[in-house]
Amino acid sequence: MFGLSAKDTRFLLIVVFLTLATPILLQPFPETSSLAQFNAGYPDLMQKFAIFGIFAIGFNILFGLTGYLSFGHAAFLGVGSYTVVWMYKLLGYNVLPGLVLAVIISALFALLIGFISLRRSGIYFSILTLAFAQMSYNLAYSVLTPITNGETGLQVYSNDPQILMGENSPTSPHLFGLVMRDSVQVDVGGWLFTFNIGYYFCAIIAILAFYISLRIFRSPFGMMLRAIKTNQTRMNYTGLNSRPYTLAAFVISGMYAGLAGGLLASMDPLAGAERMQWTASGEVVLMTILGGAGTLMGPVLGAGFIKYCENIFSKINDGVLHGWFAFMPDGLEDFVIALIHPFVGKGWHLTLGILFMLVVIFLPGGLVEGGQRLARLFRRKRKAGGPSRKDPEHRPNPEPHVAE
Repeated sequence: MFGLSAKDTRFLLIVVFLTLATPILLQPFPETSSLAQFNAGYPDLMQKFAIFGIFAIGFNILFGLTGYLSFGHAAFLGVGSYTVVWMYKLLGYNVLPGLVLAVIISALFALLIGFISLRRSGIYFSILTLAFAQMSYNLAYSVLTPITNGETGLQVYSNDPQILMGENSPTSPHLFGLVMRDSVQVDVGGWLFTFNIGYYFCAIIAILAFYISLRIFRSPFGMMLRAIKTNQTRMNYTGLNSRPYTLAAFVISGMYAGLAGGLLASMDPLAGAERMQWTASGEVVLMTILGGAGTLMGPVLGAGFIKYCENIFSKINDGVLHGWFAFMPDGLEDFVIALIHPFVGKGWHLTLGILFMLVVIFLPGGLVEGGQRLARLFRRKRKAGGPSRKDPEHRPNPEPHVAE
Protein backbone atom coordinates (compact mmCIF):
# COMPACT_ATOMS: atom_id res chain seq x y z
CA MET A 1 0.00 0.00 0.00
CA PHE A 2 1.20 3.54 -0.88
CA GLY A 3 4.21 1.93 -2.60
CA LEU A 4 5.52 0.69 0.76
CA SER A 5 6.18 -2.73 2.22
CA ALA A 6 3.69 -4.15 4.72
CA LYS A 7 5.99 -3.27 7.62
CA ASP A 8 6.46 0.33 6.46
CA THR A 9 2.73 0.68 5.83
CA ARG A 10 1.97 -0.37 9.42
CA PHE A 11 4.62 2.06 10.65
CA LEU A 12 3.10 4.89 8.59
CA LEU A 13 -0.41 4.14 9.86
CA ILE A 14 0.85 4.23 13.46
CA VAL A 15 2.47 7.62 12.79
CA VAL A 16 -0.77 8.90 11.23
CA PHE A 17 -2.81 7.74 14.24
CA LEU A 18 -0.41 9.29 16.78
CA THR A 19 -0.31 12.56 14.83
CA LEU A 20 -4.07 12.91 14.53
CA ALA A 21 -4.62 11.88 18.17
CA THR A 22 -2.03 14.33 19.53
CA PRO A 23 -4.59 16.75 21.06
CA ILE A 24 -5.83 13.85 23.21
CA LEU A 25 -2.49 12.16 23.93
CA LEU A 26 -0.86 15.39 25.12
CA GLN A 27 -3.56 16.06 27.74
CA PRO A 28 -2.88 13.23 30.24
CA PHE A 29 -3.86 15.24 33.35
CA PRO A 30 -7.19 16.90 34.26
CA GLU A 31 -7.28 20.70 34.24
CA THR A 32 -7.77 20.77 38.02
CA SER A 33 -4.72 18.58 38.69
CA SER A 34 -1.46 20.09 39.93
CA LEU A 35 0.25 18.13 37.14
CA ALA A 36 -1.78 19.94 34.45
CA GLN A 37 1.36 22.08 34.14
CA PHE A 38 2.82 19.25 32.04
CA ASN A 39 -0.07 19.08 29.58
CA ALA A 40 0.99 20.10 26.08
CA GLY A 41 -2.26 19.83 24.16
CA TYR A 42 -2.73 23.49 23.36
CA PRO A 43 -2.69 24.78 19.75
CA ASP A 44 0.49 26.87 19.71
CA LEU A 45 2.70 24.07 21.06
CA MET A 46 1.10 21.34 18.95
CA GLN A 47 1.66 23.47 15.84
CA LYS A 48 5.33 23.81 16.79
CA PHE A 49 5.62 20.04 17.21
CA ALA A 50 4.36 19.51 13.64
CA ILE A 51 6.27 22.40 12.03
CA PHE A 52 9.64 21.73 13.62
CA GLY A 53 9.09 18.02 13.02
CA ILE A 54 8.95 18.85 9.28
CA PHE A 55 12.08 21.00 9.65
CA ALA A 56 13.97 18.16 11.36
CA ILE A 57 12.74 15.50 8.90
CA GLY A 58 14.13 17.55 6.02
CA PHE A 59 17.42 18.19 7.78
CA ASN A 60 17.73 14.46 8.47
CA ILE A 61 17.57 13.71 4.73
CA LEU A 62 20.79 15.67 4.33
CA PHE A 63 22.63 14.99 7.59
CA GLY A 64 21.23 11.58 8.50
CA LEU A 65 21.68 10.02 5.07
CA THR A 66 24.72 11.76 3.58
CA GLY A 67 26.57 12.82 6.75
CA TYR A 68 26.86 16.43 5.51
CA LEU A 69 26.35 18.69 8.52
CA SER A 70 24.79 22.02 7.58
CA PHE A 71 24.72 24.98 9.96
CA GLY A 72 22.76 27.15 7.54
CA HIS A 73 19.29 25.65 7.29
CA ALA A 74 17.74 28.55 9.20
CA ALA A 75 18.25 30.63 6.05
CA PHE A 76 15.66 28.51 4.23
CA LEU A 77 13.35 28.69 7.23
CA GLY A 78 13.45 32.48 7.05
CA VAL A 79 13.02 32.58 3.28
CA GLY A 80 9.88 30.47 3.57
CA SER A 81 8.41 32.81 6.22
CA TYR A 82 9.15 35.97 4.24
CA THR A 83 7.64 34.47 1.09
CA VAL A 84 4.35 33.58 2.77
CA VAL A 85 3.98 37.00 4.41
CA TRP A 86 4.63 38.71 1.07
CA MET A 87 1.85 36.60 -0.47
CA TYR A 88 -0.42 37.84 2.33
CA LYS A 89 0.49 41.41 1.48
CA LEU A 90 0.06 41.04 -2.28
CA LEU A 91 -2.75 38.49 -2.68
CA GLY A 92 -4.58 37.75 0.56
CA TYR A 93 -4.57 35.59 3.64
CA ASN A 94 -5.07 32.24 1.89
CA VAL A 95 -2.02 30.23 2.94
CA LEU A 96 -1.86 27.92 -0.08
CA PRO A 97 -0.24 30.26 -2.70
CA GLY A 98 2.37 31.38 -0.19
CA LEU A 99 3.31 27.85 0.86
CA VAL A 100 3.72 26.67 -2.74
CA LEU A 101 5.89 29.68 -3.57
CA ALA A 102 7.87 29.26 -0.32
CA VAL A 103 8.85 25.72 -1.30
CA ILE A 104 9.85 26.83 -4.83
CA ILE A 105 11.93 29.83 -3.71
CA SER A 106 13.59 27.82 -0.94
CA ALA A 107 14.51 25.17 -3.51
CA LEU A 108 16.14 27.78 -5.77
CA PHE A 109 17.96 29.36 -2.82
CA ALA A 110 19.15 25.92 -1.66
CA LEU A 111 20.31 25.11 -5.19
CA LEU A 112 22.48 28.24 -5.22
CA ILE A 113 23.96 27.70 -1.76
CA GLY A 114 24.38 23.96 -2.25
CA PHE A 115 26.08 24.36 -5.62
CA ILE A 116 28.80 26.46 -3.96
CA SER A 117 29.02 24.81 -0.55
CA LEU A 118 29.15 21.22 -1.82
CA ARG A 119 32.45 21.90 -3.53
CA ARG A 120 33.83 21.15 -0.07
CA SER A 121 33.01 18.48 2.50
CA GLY A 122 33.39 17.94 6.22
CA ILE A 123 33.97 20.94 8.44
CA TYR A 124 34.60 23.20 5.44
CA PHE A 125 31.11 22.49 4.12
CA SER A 126 29.65 23.25 7.55
CA ILE A 127 31.53 26.56 7.75
CA LEU A 128 30.38 27.57 4.27
CA THR A 129 26.72 26.92 5.08
CA LEU A 130 27.09 28.84 8.36
CA ALA A 131 28.62 31.76 6.45
CA PHE A 132 25.74 31.81 3.96
CA ALA A 133 23.19 31.71 6.78
CA GLN A 134 24.84 34.60 8.61
CA MET A 135 25.02 36.62 5.40
CA SER A 136 21.33 35.94 4.84
CA TYR A 137 20.53 37.01 8.40
CA ASN A 138 22.48 40.27 8.08
CA LEU A 139 20.93 41.02 4.69
CA ALA A 140 17.45 40.51 6.13
CA TYR A 141 18.22 42.48 9.28
CA SER A 142 19.93 45.58 7.95
CA VAL A 143 20.44 45.61 4.15
CA LEU A 144 17.26 44.40 2.45
CA THR A 145 14.98 46.38 4.75
CA PRO A 146 12.57 47.42 1.92
CA ILE A 147 11.85 43.70 1.45
CA THR A 148 12.20 42.36 5.01
CA ASN A 149 11.33 45.44 7.11
CA GLY A 150 14.55 44.95 9.05
CA GLU A 151 14.49 44.37 12.79
CA THR A 152 10.77 45.15 13.06
CA GLY A 153 9.87 42.17 10.94
CA LEU A 154 7.61 41.82 7.92
CA GLN A 155 3.89 42.01 8.62
CA VAL A 156 0.63 42.83 6.89
CA TYR A 157 -0.74 46.39 6.95
CA SER A 158 -4.17 47.76 6.06
CA ASN A 159 -2.85 49.60 2.99
CA ASP A 160 -1.32 46.47 1.38
CA PRO A 161 -2.78 45.52 -2.05
CA GLN A 162 -4.23 42.08 -1.15
CA ILE A 163 -5.83 41.90 -4.59
CA LEU A 164 -7.64 38.60 -3.93
CA MET A 165 -9.28 39.72 -0.66
CA GLY A 166 -13.06 39.83 -0.85
CA GLU A 167 -15.43 41.71 1.40
CA ASN A 168 -16.20 38.63 3.50
CA SER A 169 -12.71 37.09 3.40
CA PRO A 170 -11.13 36.25 6.76
CA THR A 171 -8.65 38.79 8.06
CA SER A 172 -6.19 36.18 9.33
CA PRO A 173 -4.43 33.19 7.70
CA HIS A 174 -6.89 30.63 6.36
CA LEU A 175 -7.30 27.82 3.84
CA PHE A 176 -10.32 28.58 1.66
CA GLY A 177 -12.23 29.99 4.63
CA LEU A 178 -10.91 27.59 7.32
CA VAL A 179 -9.22 30.01 9.71
CA MET A 180 -6.00 28.62 11.20
CA ARG A 181 -6.59 29.99 14.68
CA ASP A 182 -10.11 28.59 15.07
CA SER A 183 -10.49 25.75 17.57
CA VAL A 184 -13.13 23.46 19.03
CA GLN A 185 -12.85 22.63 22.73
CA VAL A 186 -14.36 19.48 24.22
CA ASP A 187 -14.67 19.08 28.00
CA VAL A 188 -14.74 15.43 29.09
CA GLY A 189 -14.82 14.75 32.81
CA GLY A 190 -12.31 17.42 33.77
CA TRP A 191 -10.10 16.98 30.70
CA LEU A 192 -10.23 19.85 28.20
CA PHE A 193 -9.27 18.80 24.67
CA THR A 194 -8.57 21.47 22.03
CA PHE A 195 -8.92 20.58 18.35
CA ASN A 196 -7.34 23.38 16.34
CA ILE A 197 -7.67 23.84 12.56
CA GLY A 198 -4.12 25.19 12.27
CA TYR A 199 -2.68 22.15 14.02
CA TYR A 200 -4.51 19.67 11.82
CA PHE A 201 -3.46 21.58 8.71
CA CYS A 202 0.19 21.36 9.86
CA ALA A 203 -0.32 17.73 10.91
CA ILE A 204 -1.59 16.64 7.49
CA ILE A 205 1.37 18.34 5.80
CA ALA A 206 3.72 16.73 8.34
CA ILE A 207 2.27 13.29 7.53
CA LEU A 208 2.84 13.89 3.81
CA ALA A 209 6.38 15.12 4.53
CA PHE A 210 7.06 12.00 6.61
CA TYR A 211 5.67 9.76 3.86
CA ILE A 212 7.95 11.38 1.26
CA SER A 213 10.90 10.98 3.62
CA LEU A 214 10.01 7.30 4.11
CA ARG A 215 9.92 6.77 0.34
CA ILE A 216 13.31 8.50 -0.02
CA PHE A 217 14.83 6.32 2.72
CA ARG A 218 13.62 3.14 0.98
CA SER A 219 14.48 4.21 -2.57
CA PRO A 220 17.65 3.58 -4.63
CA PHE A 221 18.31 7.32 -4.26
CA GLY A 222 18.32 6.89 -0.49
CA MET A 223 20.71 3.94 -0.81
CA MET A 224 23.09 6.15 -2.83
CA LEU A 225 22.96 8.79 -0.10
CA ARG A 226 23.82 6.17 2.52
CA ALA A 227 26.71 5.00 0.37
CA ILE A 228 28.01 8.57 0.26
CA LYS A 229 27.91 8.70 4.05
CA THR A 230 29.67 5.35 4.35
CA ASN A 231 32.56 6.06 1.99
CA GLN A 232 32.26 8.84 -0.56
CA THR A 233 35.88 8.47 -1.69
CA ARG A 234 35.40 4.82 -2.59
CA MET A 235 32.26 5.75 -4.56
CA ASN A 236 34.22 8.31 -6.54
CA TYR A 237 36.92 5.73 -7.30
CA THR A 238 34.27 3.49 -8.88
CA GLY A 239 33.48 6.25 -11.37
CA LEU A 240 30.24 7.45 -9.76
CA ASN A 241 29.85 11.21 -9.45
CA SER A 242 28.34 11.70 -6.00
CA ARG A 243 27.88 15.46 -6.24
CA PRO A 244 24.48 15.43 -8.04
CA TYR A 245 23.12 13.18 -5.30
CA THR A 246 24.37 15.37 -2.47
CA LEU A 247 23.07 18.49 -4.25
CA ALA A 248 19.66 16.86 -4.70
CA ALA A 249 19.59 15.94 -1.00
CA PHE A 250 20.57 19.50 -0.05
CA VAL A 251 17.82 20.99 -2.21
CA ILE A 252 15.16 18.61 -0.88
CA SER A 253 16.27 19.41 2.66
CA GLY A 254 16.05 23.13 1.90
CA MET A 255 12.53 22.67 0.52
CA TYR A 256 11.45 21.03 3.78
CA ALA A 257 12.96 23.94 5.73
CA GLY A 258 11.20 26.48 3.50
CA LEU A 259 7.91 24.64 3.99
CA ALA A 260 8.41 24.73 7.77
CA GLY A 261 9.15 28.46 7.63
CA GLY A 262 6.05 29.03 5.52
CA LEU A 263 3.93 27.12 8.05
CA LEU A 264 5.30 29.29 10.87
CA ALA A 265 4.02 32.34 8.99
CA SER A 266 0.77 30.50 8.26
CA MET A 267 0.10 30.19 11.98
CA ASP A 268 1.40 33.67 12.87
CA PRO A 269 1.47 36.20 9.98
CA LEU A 270 4.85 37.67 10.86
CA ALA A 271 8.37 37.06 9.52
CA GLY A 272 11.51 38.28 11.25
CA ALA A 273 15.23 38.01 10.68
CA GLU A 274 15.66 36.10 13.96
CA ARG A 275 14.38 32.96 12.22
CA MET A 276 17.56 33.03 10.11
CA GLN A 277 20.00 33.23 13.02
CA TRP A 278 22.64 30.55 13.52
CA THR A 279 20.92 29.49 16.76
CA ALA A 280 17.92 28.26 14.73
CA SER A 281 20.29 26.21 12.55
CA GLY A 282 21.93 24.77 15.66
CA GLU A 283 18.54 23.91 17.14
CA VAL A 284 17.61 21.62 14.24
CA VAL A 285 21.00 19.90 14.57
CA LEU A 286 20.22 19.24 18.25
CA MET A 287 16.76 17.93 17.35
CA THR A 288 18.15 15.46 14.84
CA ILE A 289 21.02 14.18 17.01
CA LEU A 290 18.89 14.02 20.15
CA GLY A 291 16.19 11.97 18.41
CA GLY A 292 18.54 9.84 16.32
CA ALA A 293 20.23 10.94 13.10
CA GLY A 294 19.60 8.68 10.14
CA THR A 295 16.40 7.23 11.61
CA LEU A 296 12.90 7.96 10.37
CA MET A 297 11.21 8.84 13.64
CA GLY A 298 14.20 10.23 15.53
CA PRO A 299 14.14 13.82 14.26
CA VAL A 300 10.42 14.12 15.02
CA LEU A 301 10.99 12.86 18.58
CA GLY A 302 13.91 15.24 19.02
CA ALA A 303 11.88 18.21 17.76
CA GLY A 304 9.01 17.35 20.09
CA PHE A 305 11.32 16.86 23.06
CA ILE A 306 13.10 20.21 22.62
CA LYS A 307 9.91 22.18 22.00
CA TYR A 308 8.28 20.51 25.00
CA CYS A 309 11.19 21.52 27.25
CA GLU A 310 11.17 25.03 25.80
CA ASN A 311 7.46 25.61 26.41
CA ILE A 312 6.73 23.49 29.51
CA PHE A 313 9.84 23.59 31.68
CA SER A 314 10.34 27.30 30.96
CA LYS A 315 6.94 28.03 32.58
CA ILE A 316 7.81 26.36 35.89
CA ASN A 317 8.63 29.20 38.31
CA ASP A 318 9.12 29.44 42.06
CA GLY A 319 5.38 29.80 42.62
CA VAL A 320 4.69 26.49 40.86
CA LEU A 321 7.51 24.79 42.80
CA HIS A 322 6.17 26.06 46.13
CA GLY A 323 2.77 24.64 45.19
CA TRP A 324 4.30 21.23 44.49
CA PHE A 325 6.41 21.01 47.66
CA ALA A 326 4.06 22.77 50.07
CA PHE A 327 3.66 19.51 52.05
CA MET A 328 7.30 19.68 53.18
CA PRO A 329 8.59 21.53 56.24
CA ASP A 330 9.51 25.11 55.38
CA GLY A 331 13.27 24.68 55.59
CA LEU A 332 13.31 21.49 53.56
CA GLU A 333 10.89 23.00 51.02
CA ASP A 334 13.15 26.01 50.44
CA PHE A 335 16.19 23.75 50.13
CA VAL A 336 14.55 21.49 47.49
CA ILE A 337 13.30 24.51 45.52
CA ALA A 338 16.76 26.07 45.64
CA LEU A 339 18.17 22.85 44.11
CA ILE A 340 15.57 22.68 41.32
CA HIS A 341 15.32 26.41 40.55
CA PRO A 342 18.42 26.63 38.26
CA PHE A 343 17.02 23.88 36.00
CA VAL A 344 13.55 25.30 35.29
CA GLY A 345 12.08 28.61 34.22
CA LYS A 346 14.77 30.70 32.56
CA GLY A 347 17.29 27.92 33.24
CA TRP A 348 15.53 25.30 31.11
CA HIS A 349 18.47 25.42 28.69
CA LEU A 350 20.65 23.96 31.44
CA THR A 351 18.29 20.98 31.77
CA LEU A 352 18.27 20.49 28.01
CA GLY A 353 22.06 20.68 27.86
CA ILE A 354 22.49 18.04 30.56
CA LEU A 355 19.97 15.74 28.86
CA PHE A 356 21.72 16.25 25.52
CA MET A 357 25.09 15.33 27.02
CA LEU A 358 23.63 12.20 28.63
CA VAL A 359 22.07 11.13 25.33
CA VAL A 360 25.27 11.71 23.35
CA ILE A 361 27.37 9.82 25.92
CA PHE A 362 25.08 6.89 26.70
CA LEU A 363 22.78 6.78 23.64
CA PRO A 364 24.79 7.82 20.57
CA GLY A 365 21.84 6.74 18.43
CA GLY A 366 19.52 9.15 20.21
CA LEU A 367 16.12 8.54 21.75
CA VAL A 368 15.38 5.93 19.08
CA GLU A 369 18.33 3.85 20.28
CA GLY A 370 17.01 4.15 23.83
CA GLY A 371 13.64 2.80 22.71
CA GLN A 372 15.31 -0.05 20.84
CA ARG A 373 17.36 -1.01 23.91
CA LEU A 374 14.23 -1.10 26.06
CA ALA A 375 12.43 -3.24 23.47
CA ARG A 376 15.36 -5.71 23.37
CA LEU A 377 15.42 -5.83 27.18
CA PHE A 378 11.71 -6.72 27.37
CA ARG A 379 12.11 -9.34 24.65
CA ARG A 380 14.98 -10.97 26.57
CA LYS A 381 12.91 -11.02 29.77
CA ARG A 382 10.02 -12.65 27.95
CA LYS A 383 12.30 -15.34 26.52
CA ALA A 384 13.89 -15.95 29.93
CA GLY A 385 10.49 -16.29 31.56
CA GLY A 386 9.88 -19.81 30.22
CA PRO A 387 10.27 -22.19 27.30
CA SER A 388 9.04 -21.13 23.92
CA ARG A 389 5.54 -22.30 23.09
CA LYS A 390 6.50 -22.75 19.48
CA ASP A 391 9.39 -25.16 20.28
CA PRO A 392 8.63 -27.27 23.37
CA GLU A 393 11.37 -29.78 22.44
CA HIS A 394 14.14 -27.14 22.70
CA ARG A 395 15.62 -27.91 19.30
CA PRO A 396 18.67 -25.77 18.44
CA ASN A 397 18.15 -22.93 16.01
CA PRO A 398 19.71 -23.49 12.56
CA GLU A 399 22.69 -21.33 11.72
CA PRO A 400 21.86 -18.65 9.11
CA HIS A 401 23.40 -19.01 5.67
CA VAL A 402 26.23 -16.64 4.85
CA ALA A 403 24.14 -14.90 2.18
CA GLU A 404 21.50 -14.04 4.74
